Amino acid sequence: MELSTLDYTLIAGFFSLVLIIGIYVSKKSGKNTTEFFLSGRSMPWWLLGFSMVATTFSTDTPNLVTDIVRKNGVSGNWVWWAFLLTGLLTVFVYAKLWRRSDVNTDMEFYDLRYGGKPAHFLRGFRSVYLGIVFNIMAMSAVTLAAIKIGQVMLGLTPIETVLIGGTITVIFSAVGGFRGVVYTDFVLFFVAIIGAVGAAIYLVNLPEVGGVANLISHENVSGKLSILPDFSDTEALIGLLIIPLAIQWWSAWYPGGEPGGGGYIAQRMLAAKNESHAIGATFFFNIMHYALRPWPWILVALASLVIYPDIASIQEAFPNVEESKLGHDLAYSAMLTKLPSGLLGIVLASLGAAYMSTISTHLNWGSSYVVNDFYKQQIRKEASEKELVLVGRITTVILMVFSAIFALFLTNALQLFDIIIMFGAGTGLIFILRWFWWRINSWSEISAMFISGLVSILFNLTDLGTTFFGGATPTGEMVEGIMPGWAKFPVVVLITTIVWVVTMLATKPEDKEVLYKFYKKTQPGGPGWEKVRQQAKQDGVSLGEEDDKKWTVPSGILAMILGCVLVYGCMFATGNWIYGNYGLAVGLSIAVVVAAILLKRVWNTIKTDIL
Repeated sequence: MELSTLDYTLIAGFFSLVLIIGIYVSKKSGKNTTEFFLSGRSMPWWLLGFSMVATTFSTDTPNLVTDIVRKNGVSGNWVWWAFLLTGLLTVFVYAKLWRRSDVNTDMEFYDLRYGGKPAHFLRGFRSVYLGIVFNIMAMSAVTLAAIKIGQVMLGLTPIETVLIGGTITVIFSAVGGFRGVVYTDFVLFFVAIIGAVGAAIYLVNLPEVGGVANLISHENVSGKLSILPDFSDTEALIGLLIIPLAIQWWSAWYPGGEPGGGGYIAQRMLAAKNESHAIGATFFFNIMHYALRPWPWILVALASLVIYPDIASIQEAFPNVEESKLGHDLAYSAMLTKLPSGLLGIVLASLGAAYMSTISTHLNWGSSYVVNDFYKQQIRKEASEKELVLVGRITTVILMVFSAIFALFLTNALQLFDIIIMFGAGTGLIFILRWFWWRINSWSEISAMFISGLVSILFNLTDLGTTFFGGATPTGEMVEGIMPGWAKFPVVVLITTIVWVVTMLATKPEDKEVLYKFYKKTQPGGPGWEKVRQQAKQDGVSLGEEDDKKWTVPSGILAMILGCVLVYGCMFATGNWIYGNYGLAVGLSIAVVVAAILLKRVWNTIKTDIL
């Protein structure tokens, strides 16, 4: 495939704009760590909301969605759609708590909520564990997608793709800091969405596909259109829908979908002007992320089943692609090679935008952990702000290098998604409860973190997993397990939960002074803190002005439920409008309007006026 002069001009202009923005804000971003990692806590909700959407609009996301749709149909996306529940719980319950905490990173939360050496260890260990190890894994998935796009669309080798994309991204990330990331995200969002929608419209109307009507009636596609899995297929129903909605959303830790908020979502909430702006940003993100954005990718994935029905057809069309990189996720890039000049340049720029937005966020977020929660706490407590910013910039470069190297050894995005989901299984309930139950202590989190990782390794990387849950042996033979394959995730959650609950009950609670300080700072309220409030009264300690106010969490949960109806309704309605099921689409659209009206009323009761 050859790019025209117009394509090259569009791509070059876009990358130049990004670098200019990064350089423009570099002086202000380099003042101190608060500016470099949080933009001075001055960001408005709409700018942060666009940044969250752009960050999760990654090069590996359309590849992941394509992989899912080609293997499991549209309904397979519930594996990540289910995270809307925890996303909206963050919006209506946790966003204001994070903003009140006034910490610099969500890792700093550990020294606020817990006390002593265990809390200090937890903060330092998780800053390395998440900021470096998990962060590198997440970035490598994004870089893998860029490698596949480079091979299929541009004929680049993996190393060439990494050098080109990585160099530009790391430069503006290192010099521009968080402010540069957020400002460029705003531009990147519009470039990315225009490219995705434009590609979907053009590719669905290719002569080989014949438009939406012919697409949805095609024999390769008709069985994969349903938004809900086949209810007569018990195994698919349990694995694709019931487990994600009943267990996964609250129990699993995943970047961007952390129960109770965390990671780069928490970073943006902490950078907001105030609590209302933190809530507004996260709500905007969840609507865009789940309700509207997936459909262009889904349409391209379905169209790819017509043109490239299997992996062999992809390999035949692109013989130069390395065999280790072949997979269903490659179909998205394969489809993009059919775009015309001009649109091709916009789409390639949009993919570059998606890559840079996600990688720059992960680089800044990961380096914030290393600087604030490891280097400053464990290495040089007396380090100056100038030194800390320098360490942040050096860390940014190092994270980029290692994630690029790791990406060269991966095969597909779904492979890494499954590993990350399993490693966080069972830890999510602690992240939800630790705000509202005084008895949760640092040992609870330490035990959950280690047992979840250990059990996941045993079940995924040893013969034990095959024995219990079936699957492929090292020789490639498929065997039946003692339990069905879908039971693996719930078993990990159950084991992890039992271990951390037993550990919590067997260890001492946090000192009352630590609990008093946390309550005064965040005002969580609720029956889970009643014992602490009573103890404080006996000690003559005031826990703050909101101690006697109505607890807003029940209203927040009601808002979450109405929000789910609104967002899932938007998602279902959009799909049915596309499919031509107009009667159902109208009914769903009405349900969305009703949910929005009711949500506004509930929202007003918890005082979340963002404007």
